[in-house]
Amino acid sequence: VQLQASGGGLVQAGDSLRLSCAASGLTFPNYHMGWFRQAPGKERELVAAIRRPGGNPLYADSVKGRATISRNNAKAMVYLQMNMLSPDDTAVYYCAASMNIYYTLPAHYKFWGQGTLVTVSS
Repeated sequence: VQLQASGGGLVQAGDSLRLSCAASGLTFPNYHMGWFRQAPGKERELVAAIRRPGGNPLYADSVKGRATISRNNAKAMVYLQMNMLSPDDTAVYYCAASMNIYYTLPAHYKFWGQGTLVTVSS
């Protein structure tokens, strides 16, 4: 199984960014998909997740109204659109796949991508 995240980079506060994650080696529609992030010195936290095979997205309070998670099962892709970025959004962003009943915690996810760094300057 491979999850390849991309789309990170250096942006300015107020900018938008779209992260993509390409999945392979798994039956993608059978998995909940999540985006997590980890800032230096902090624990990994859920940003957004979307249920299998689609729908019922959920968001962390810190990004609610600024983020949109979506998935394309035909392409085995999951996306995270982030708007109005702030320096607090600076972190390594990971996509992950879960077959668990639950999908809100890192422990619920079996497969992880390598992460993509998002740096937001003020």
